[in-house]
Amino acid sequence: MRIVVFFDLPTESLEDKRNYRHFRKLLINNGFIMMQESVYCRMVLNRGVEASVVETLKRERPPKGIVQVLTVTEKQFAEMKYLVGVAASEMVDSTERLVIL
Repeated sequence: MRIVVFFDLPTESLEDKRNYRHFRKLLINNGFIMMQESVYCRMVLNRGVEASVVETLKRERPPKGIVQVLTVTEKQFAEMKYLVGVAASEMVDSTERLVIL
């Protein structure tokens, strides 16, 4: 499964910028990879891990802005269509159960 996080956070004041940097670092430190600006994703093995990750995001959420979380299966994620651009090479988007890197 994949957890996809979409966020739109204000960056007007110094405090807003600090909150933005803190949330972005939280995502990176928790294994999220940037798909595009303000869209990050992470692979999880099961619903238990997904619940734990979402709980961490809830606990550390910024005070202002919008943060959305979407969980999709690997098959759904692999079927993503690119209308413009190409897939990032860092992403594993195969439906195979065993991926050798």
